[in-house]
Amino acid sequence: MSTGASVLFDAPGPRARIRNQIYSVIAIVVVLALGWVFYRGFADKGQFTAEKWKPFIEADVWKTYLLPGLRGTLVAALLSIVFALVIGMVFGILRLSDHRVVRWVAGAIVEVARAIPVLILMIFLFYVFSDYKVFKVDQLALWAVVIALTVYNGSVIAEIVRAGIKSLPKGQTEAAVALGLRKGQLMRLILLPQAITAMLPALISQMVVALKDSALGYQITYLEIVRQGSQLGAAERNTVPALMVVAVVMILLNSTLTIVANKLEQRLRSRKRAKGAAVVAADSILTDATPGMDITHKP
Repeated sequence: MSTGASVLFDAPGPRARIRNQIYSVIAIVVVLALGWVFYRGFADKGQFTAEKWKPFIEADVWKTYLLPGLRGTLVAALLSIVFALVIGMVFGILRLSDHRVVRWVAGAIVEVARAIPVLILMIFLFYVFSDYKVFKVDQLALWAVVIALTVYNGSVIAEIVRAGIKSLPKGQTEAAVALGLRKGQLMRLILLPQAITAMLPALISQMVVALKDSALGYQITYLEIVRQGSQLGAAERNTVPALMVVAVVMILLNSTLTIVANKLEQRLRSRKRAKGAAVVAADSILTDATPGMDITHKP
């Protein structure tokens, strides 16, 4: 068996490979057929005429509708992701506290935050902020979206952090305690750096979720790209093409975020492997030293 083979299942034989190829061809044909059906349906309604798509080559249309919506989406997503990472780290660590009361309170807050639908929380916060004038009128929708996304995604990230730290070998914690490290030093210097590398794929997925969920701000009049695309469609009478363009923009945003995060993950993992290789190399120098000069030599 090759080193690249999966340890979870046996490598497929000749018959299984042929069967998998047939299934793949069938799936591709079905997807293409569905795409053709949708294309014909839209084409019959005149959604692919030049008149419908002409507004997207005009600079004023982008400046008036799409670019402000894109800016609103990015602002809400970036703020919520940053705040969610901070809150998630804090509550993830609190859920591992040695004090039972702290663990229970942090756990209760996380579970409640995860159980509340994001859209309902956005609407609730919007009306609360409006009634009590917590923010300026032009910022009510923004902060309702940001706080709602922060609460939900922060609670999910807290669970990711807790699971990532608990997945590390207990021997590291025991060794650090034996060396006299305090709990804060143990978490900051040993556990968190390793856990973050292990958690990156899950964190990337949650960042993409936060970016997509920013579109829910449409319901509370927040000027994000979906709302602006709908307004553009109503103004130009090309709702379907406008939403198609918005969908492409959102796909590009999510893909870019995923690629950047994956590059960061690869860099962190390669740096970790390089440090490990340096430790092994140093160890080999000691053990391969001239007899009598090897400090690890035992008679």
